[in-house]
Amino acid sequence: MWYKVKELNGKGLNKSQISYELGLNRATVRSYLSMDESTFLKWISETKRRPKKLKEYMQYIKTTLSAHPYLSASQVEDWLKEHYPDLPAVHSKTVYNFVEQVRRDYDIPKRKLKTIRQYEKLPETAYGDQAQADFGVFHMPDADGLRHKIHFFVMILSRSRQKYVYFQSKPFTSRSTVDAHNQAFEYFNGQPHHILYDQDRVLMVNENLGDLILTREFQQYSSGMKFEPVFCRKADPESKGKVENVVGFIKKNFLRGRTYKNDQSLNDMAIEWLVRTGNGKVHAGTQKVPHQEWLIEREYLHPYYKQSQSDNRLIPYKVRKDNTISYKGNFYTLPLNTYQGADTFVLLEAEVEKLHLYSSDRKLLTTHALCSERGQTIRNTDHRRDKSQSMEVLKNEVKELFGQMPSYDQFFEQLTVHKQRFLRDNLLLLKRRVQEIEPEFVEQSIQFCLESTVFNANTLILKALLYQQESQALKQAVMPQVEIKGTLSQQIESQPQTSNINTYQTIMQ
Repeated sequence: MWYKVKELNGKGLNKSQISYELGLNRATVRSYLSMDESTFLKWISETKRRPKKLKEYMQYIKTTLSAHPYLSASQVEDWLKEHYPDLPAVHSKTVYNFVEQVRRDYDIPKRKLKTIRQYEKLPETAYGDQAQADFGVFHMPDADGLRHKIHFFVMILSRSRQKYVYFQSKPFTSRSTVDAHNQAFEYFNGQPHHILYDQDRVLMVNENLGDLILTREFQQYSSGMKFEPVFCRKADPESKGKVENVVGFIKKNFLRGRTYKNDQSLNDMAIEWLVRTGNGKVHAGTQKVPHQEWLIEREYLHPYYKQSQSDNRLIPYKVRKDNTISYKGNFYTLPLNTYQGADTFVLLEAEVEKLHLYSSDRKLLTTHALCSERGQTIRNTDHRRDKSQSMEVLKNEVKELFGQMPSYDQFFEQLTVHKQRFLRDNLLLLKRRVQEIEPEFVEQSIQFCLESTVFNANTLILKALLYQQESQALKQAVMPQVEIKGTLSQQIESQPQTSNINTYQTIMQ
């Protein structure tokens, strides 16, 4: 190596270039270049074996590695410090080198700690009961040799092993996944009772301890279909091994070696491959042809009706609490009571000049003319709440509670003038509380409000309650009874006892 370093240096290579060429450390190259041939020969003749600092701990390290061959050198170093407080201060690299030397000398290879998972072969599912779905990614070259990342969606019927695959060059979204489901159901001529999935983000937001939170689009889609989505637990892809095998089968048997042209061409070739190979050859596990088994299974699937083009254009939109949706900078009203909570959505279909809004079951709720401006509220007159009739009913109900009380009309007139915005709230309070109070005290309270020019139902009620409480307190008051002894004449003739004036004069002296 010394001669090789000298040779490359003689050709004009610097230390960094020699280091890269020979795979040596740059410091080693510098050291070799600093020595002439005689110095180098003398240096290599000297012993380089130095006493090992960890030699006395060799037996402990050997025993530990024999019992736990999966331990790392870092763990061995920590155990040494734990069991030997007087361990000399050495670099971690020194420990690593010594541990590796012990492994080589005593043939103790490092093995991973692995627990063996026990499997049980499950019986075949019933016809039409279950399907499994998954996503895959593959890099394909095009005619110019450039690589294209292709995404695909796979579904397999668990009993018949009938498969379907759909390719696209863009990553799948919730919307495109729904479209892929529809194409799979159309290919199968039905939909199964259950579909097994991974916890993919385009389908599910959170596992939530079993209360699955699905994405908005997929939740809405699955609730309108016959199948029930079932999601595997995290880090357990083997729960849906059938579709996992199909993903690998598609990559190795169909995609590998092909040249990408476009999505449509790839999907057309995939359908031909499914007929020819994917569903046309005997399955290694069942020893049956998937297509022939599907002819039986399709009779057990839930029917699927192809969605119209208008259904494909329906876009879910969140309903605001004021029964409107926000679309392209404007607000469009919906019928009263459309909003039923934070998860209320409607389906929107936009045309050139009109906007159609449907309920989740695709019933038309309303139609608006599209507005080209921004910041506008576009409403239908039938969406306005008719408050006039309910307000008149409330006024009449309160009027009946006050009876023929003449001062009430004057109070109500002033209340309407001063509290027009809060008139409904004032009347509701009077309707709720006035029956607790006797009419005479209500009348007194109204007179007080009129004299004080205070027109507020809360003040009226509180003042009337105060008058009523004061009246009740007076009625409950009891005059003290005094017992008089003797006749009245004796009481009148009696004289009060008097003091002698001399007593006071004596005290003052």
